[in-house]
Order: sequence, then structure tokens, then C-alpha cells
Amino acid sequence: MKYKHKQEKSLIRYFLGLFFVITLLFIVATSNTKTTVIATNVNTVKAIESSRIVTPINMEELYEKVEYIKVFNTNEITLNKGNLIEFVGTITGYGPDCEGCSGIVGCPPYQNVLNNNIYYDDKEYGTIRILAADPSIPCGSIIKVSNYDNTEFIGIVLDRGRDIKGLTMDLLFDSENTTFDLGRKYNINFKIERWGF
Repeated sequence: MKYKHKQEKSLIRYFLGLFFVITLLFIVATSNTKTTVIATNVNTVKAIESSRIVTPINMEELYEKVEYIKVFNTNEITLNKGNLIEFVGTITGYGPDCEGCSGIVGCPPYQNVLNNNIYYDDKEYGTIRILAADPSIPCGSIIKVSNYDNTEFIGIVLDRGRDIKGLTMDLLFDSENTTFDLGRKYNINFKIERWGF
């Protein structure tokens, strides 16, 4: 009888020890610690590299998740300079041949915008529309414009205007005559994507 009792205690200790080892292995296997693997041949290296492939991030989903700071006046624009901001404002249009206009935009590189030259080739954003904005938004700033005749476009601040103050933007057209149909559009959403050059 004593021998059977000792055998039962040994089996219990054996199973408890085994349970402890399995639990410990499980904890180590599921932890976030880095494991060093010694690769002995090219196939092992390829297997390790393929196990590290991460699914690419969907940039459009990431773009939608970016939160902008909503501002309501030019003082708030100035206070939030450098941040991604958005505001609701007004858009008007102007042509390079407007009264008092020289045909040269007021920001570097001082592009001549006569002869339908109303776009700017930006290194980062490509060919985009030219906008005139309040001085609180620096030259070279990239603006995403939406809710404009059910369209959306990217523009760059390359001009100023004597009447462009506050939350108003002026969109450059090929001539002043083509701006009459535009008039003044309200409730336009502007997002500053980049501050200056």
C-alpha cells in the first residue's frame, strides 16, 4: 500500500511539473519578445523573411483617419500653424487679366500665369491649381478643396489678393471673363495639408 501511495505522488508531481513547463512554454511563445534565429542556409533565410512580410497599409483608409483641427477665423489659423487644419469658408475666382493684376503671382517662384498658365507643378503633389489666400496661410501651402460644385481638388497658395481676407480663397482661372459664372461659393471645405514650401 505504501508503494502505491508513493507512485501516485510521483505521478501527480510529474503531471504538475509537465503542466508548469507547458504553461511556461506557452507564455514565452505568445510574448512580444524578439527571438534570434540562426539561419544555416539560404532557404532558412527566405523562410524567415517571408514570415516577416507585413500586409501593406491601405493609405486611403489611413488618410481618412487623419484628424484635422477645425478653425473658425484667421487668428486660429495662425495659432495652429504647422498642424493639419480645416475650415469652412468661401471661394471666388479671378483671372490673370483682372483690373490691377500684372499676370505674375505674388509668391515665389513668381510664375507668369498669362496664356492659361493657371497650374503649378509641385514636386510632391504634381500639377495643381493656383490659389490666392489670406497672409495667415504661407506661400506654398497645399490646400485640399472640397464641396466645390460636387468636386474636390488640390490647390497651392501662390498668390495674395487685396480682397482675399480671412476664410476666403480665390481660385485662378485663365481669364477674368470665365470667373463670372463662378461668382462666390459658400460652405466650401478647406484642409491645409502642407504649410508652405
